[in-house]
Amino acid sequence: MSQAQPSKRVRTRIAPSPTGFLHLGTARTALFSWAYARHFDGDFVLRIEDTDVARSTQASVEQIIASMDWLGLGYDEGPIYQMQRLARYQSVIEQMLAAGTAYHCYSTPEELDALREAQKARGEKTGYDGRWRPAPGKTLPEVPAGVKPVVRFANPQDGEVSWHDLVKGQITIANREIDDLIIQRPPADDAPPGTPGVPTYNFAVVVDDWDMGITHVFRGDEHVNNTPWQINIFNALGAPLPQFGHVPVILGDDGLKLSKRRGAVSVTAYEENGYLPEAMLNYLARLGWSHGDDELFSREQLVEWFDGQHLSRSPAQWDPAKLAWVNAQYIKQTDDLRLAEMAAAQLRRRGIAVLESSPGSQHGVTAAMCALFKDRCSTTVELADWLAMYFAPVQPAEAELAQHVTDAVRPALAALATRLQALAEWDKASIQQAIKETIGEQGLKMPQLAIPVRVLVCGRAQTPSVDAVLSLFDRQVVVERLRNA
Repeated sequence: MSQAQPSKRVRTRIAPSPTGFLHLGTARTALFSWAYARHFDGDFVLRIEDTDVARSTQASVEQIIASMDWLGLGYDEGPIYQMQRLARYQSVIEQMLAAGTAYHCYSTPEELDALREAQKARGEKTGYDGRWRPAPGKTLPEVPAGVKPVVRFANPQDGEVSWHDLVKGQITIANREIDDLIIQRPPADDAPPGTPGVPTYNFAVVVDDWDMGITHVFRGDEHVNNTPWQINIFNALGAPLPQFGHVPVILGDDGLKLSKRRGAVSVTAYEENGYLPEAMLNYLARLGWSHGDDELFSREQLVEWFDGQHLSRSPAQWDPAKLAWVNAQYIKQTDDLRLAEMAAAQLRRRGIAVLESSPGSQHGVTAAMCALFKDRCSTTVELADWLAMYFAPVQPAEAELAQHVTDAVRPALAALATRLQALAEWDKASIQQAIKETIGEQGLKMPQLAIPVRVLVCGRAQTPSVDAVLSLFDRQVVVERLRNA
């Protein structure tokens, strides 16, 4: 049964950090957020969390957007950049300072390091001790000269934070387990006077989600520990809470989490490696979500089915073999002209130009090649491996030449080349007849001639039906390769 329509318009978001490529975990989160918004006719927002100025790059932004476009995850608003919203964050900081829900902290990094070491030595949990937190009757330390303060959130000291997670169910954490986190760092020393400080993640994300009216937040479960702080900041601002859904991590072949720093591959790399976007979308959706036993489904079916239920609480295992199988199924179903364009793009990456035999054919012959070979391929890279023999010279392995192209078969190869050169029509039936006449004349069996033909013309001993394969070659290429025996 589908989840009931939410009481207000659904608004979801994806908020990647442009400190590297869009990796698979973030792409899956984007997919879940997009599908949920589309299921309920809501809005999907792209936000770029670029406050890590030292590591953020425009190249990463462009790769993120290209990945979203390739997967077909169209967004209704954005991209919205956090660094363009510093004045808004500063305004909220000032409101919180005035309200007493935030305060300045002048502790130096060295003092905080010493605090943590002392806590460890006593066997205590490490954390900020609130030394600069105002309180009735408390005398604060003297403000040190030359120290730019950070701003800390005055986290509630009593009670607990509780929310019903869309994936994990009820989660409750005591406020005493949470310290007063930094929500704004001072501007750089060389920044012009009046430059706002830079907000930290847990603060900026709350202001952003509040301003953008985000109703549902899907993200990786590494963010579970951030959620209590964020809920408390939402409450301190009097802002409506979104619903949170923390999806389990994706594990690599070694059982460890995929991440930008360990083992992950960019989404665009899968495009380059010959995967179809609809196959990648299908496979990503099944990593941590299911609809009965359905393994293959369209984008439209995903939107119809994805109502936020049936999300797994267990980590998903990345399975390259399963992805290859899914991709192979989509390749089999894909229009041959579209495959021809993708195979041609793969060949261009290798410096091989795809030239059609007839002007204006728009990949027509290449499409016929794709139709012949696509059932044998799990990626368009493999498809290009097959098609390369039509557009570039082949180099048969010496072992296969020695095994199959013997002195005993060379007369038959020469005779076949002469017959093929003389054919009135260059088509499968005519080629088949020429081969039959040659083996009859030479007293051979079909494999004794067909395999050497494959090795010489195609560069490999195994192909689909040899007459079908040869019919897609330029006649002169076939004749010349046979005569080079």
